Formats: sequence, C-alpha cells, structure tokens
Amino acid sequence: MDKTLHDRLTGWRRHLHANPELTLHETETAAFVQARLTELGVPFTANIGGNGIVATLNRGKSNRSVGLRADMDALPILETSGVPHASTNPGVMHACGHDGHTTSLLGAAALLQADPSWSGTVQLVFQPAEEGGGGAKSMIADGLFDRFPMERIFAYHNWPGLEAGTVAVHDGPVMAAGNRVFFTVTGHGGHAALPHLTRDPMVASAHLLLALQSIVSRSVDPLDSAVVTIGTIQAGSAANQIPHESVMRGTMRILRNEVRDQIEQAIHRIAEGVARTFDVSIDVQIPRGNPVTCNTPAERDLAADAVLTAGLKLRRDMPPAMTGEDFAWYLQERPGAFLWIGNGPTGGGRELHNAAYDFNDAILPAASGFLASVAKRALR
Repeated sequence: MDKTLHDRLTGWRRHLHANPELTLHETETAAFVQARLTELGVPFTANIGGNGIVATLNRGKSNRSVGLRADMDALPILETSGVPHASTNPGVMHACGHDGHTTSLLGAAALLQADPSWSGTVQLVFQPAEEGGGGAKSMIADGLFDRFPMERIFAYHNWPGLEAGTVAVHDGPVMAAGNRVFFTVTGHGGHAALPHLTRDPMVASAHLLLALQSIVSRSVDPLDSAVVTIGTIQAGSAANQIPHESVMRGTMRILRNEVRDQIEQAIHRIAEGVARTFDVSIDVQIPRGNPVTCNTPAERDLAADAVLTAGLKLRRDMPPAMTGEDFAWYLQERPGAFLWIGNGPTGGGRELHNAAYDFNDAILPAASGFLASVAKRALR
C-alpha cells in the first residue's frame, strides 16, 4: 500500500473513532461508509438488516464469489485514551477497533479496484450491531447470502498483545460461544430489623452467586474451557429494608456445544436448590447467543496461504479466546475463516474494551492487504 492511501485510510479511521455510534444506531457511520464507497466508485446496497451495507466489486467473466466482512458499531464506554481523535460522543467509544475493521475493508476495496489481476465477484459486507445486537443474524435474515452470492466469507479482528501486523490463523476454535444469563430472585420484603418476617432475596442471591462458581470447577471436564461470570447484581433501595427482589446478570462461554448443555443444566439445578433452601423463587433465563467461531479447514488453509502471499508474518500457534464473535453466524451458512491481526503492545490499557484502547493505524496496510489477498486467493 502506498503512503497516500495509508494516510487517507488513517484519516478515515480517526474520523470514525471520533464519531462512534452504539449498536443499532450506526446511521452516521453507515452514511460515512457509503460516501467513501462513492468516492472509490464502488456500487453498494444500503439498509440491509438495519444499517448494514454490501458493496459489490465485479471483474472479468468468472462466476466465482467471495465475501469480506467488517463490523461498524461502538461500545457504551467513556473514553480515556487522550488521543487527539478521541470520541466526541460522551460515553460511547470504539473500544474494540471496529473503526479500524471498517476502514481496512474500505482499504481492501481500494486495493482491489486498482488491481486488474483477479476475476469474479467480491462482496464487501459492512455489518452493524456486532456487540450483542444480532447484526449478523439480521443481515442473514434480510437475504444477505441470497441477494449477494458468496461461496466463502472471511473477516479478521485486531488483537492487542500480538505483534503489530502479524496474522494468527487458528486450526480449531477461534472464539467461544456465549450465552447471557439472567436470574430474578423473588422473596418477601420487609424491615431489616425483622428478618424473620421476610424471605431475603439478597442472601439467596449471595449463595447462588457462589454456587454458580462451582460449575466450571466441578461440573465441567478440566480439559474443556468454560467461563461462568456474574457481572451485575441489582437489589434494594434502602439500608434498613430487606428488598422484595434481586436481579443478577451474567454470561457463560464455551468452546464446545456439548459443554454448553452441561452448564445450562447445572445452572438450572443450582438455582432450583438455592430457591428451595431459602424459600424464594428464582426465575432463570438463558437466551442462547453466538455459536463457537470455528474456521472451516479448507478456508483456514486458504487464508494462511493468503497471509504469506501478502508478505505478512503468520502465526499458527495462538490459543483461542473466550470472547465471542457474531461472525460465527455467517460460518453456519457458508464456509470461511476468521483471523486475528496483531494490534501491537497492550501497555497503557490498550486492551480490547478498555477505556484507553485505540486501533493501531500502522496495521491498516497489513489488514487491507490481507483482505484483498484472501479475496483474490478465494477467487482462483
């Protein structure tokens, strides 16, 4: 990538970083992407599954097709990075690098536009609502694969802690399947000095939280990976009152679907036991989220090939992460691969979902170059 394009992409990325939008609210982000595609002369279709966009590049007579995907939404985090292009939308920031993903896909469009060596169709998928908003499923439900044919689909995520520009290709799972977990513990409220006249949901919640931590250590094979975390407890409004209700919210993550079934059964069993012990009712809701993100073998190897063709450093030894990724839904419909591209050191809080995070603009050439390379390799 020449310096002129790199500088252009850097400006675009920093504009997106300064103007983040939450899941399901990416209207200005989508408008910005459409304006840049128009500048590049790439035709597109907007409002797919919400704020989604698909741009289409055609060349030659080949009927082969491939998809490349980037996500566009930001997170409800107050930015503390201190960079000149920090968020101007208080309480919202690109703490996961979706601004960089979007920009690098625009960069891939520019590279492919200028490259006469390939033939076929490349579908550039700009997806909204990755952060728990069901963006992938919404685009699929809106006919993504029927309206925009693609035989395979590829994407990447920037990865802090991995050397900048290095690409990691996993042989097995890349990211975990995730469920949200919701508990409503209902007892009988009353005066804090008369606990015998109440059924205390706070005490029950405390025992429930601790008991849930035994699931991974005692109900899951030690050779399997799993996480059960309770992130919030909300109850009560006065120091001298035992509340009527307590609400707990959390998440579970697994790398094998069989383990998901085991953990769900254990959660229900523990909740029933705690409810009987403390004479309260516990309503449990476990809506299923993304499946495991797992590359298909042929596309995994094809992507690794494309990394080397693009002149990038390849790693094949990275372990999976327990984070989730809704790209997994695309992999239920088409073969494909999801890769990591190193964002560089994590010093100063530059981890994903950290208030001090910022995407590393130095990796834009590697990211755009990989996306263009894997598209051309898939079209052969």
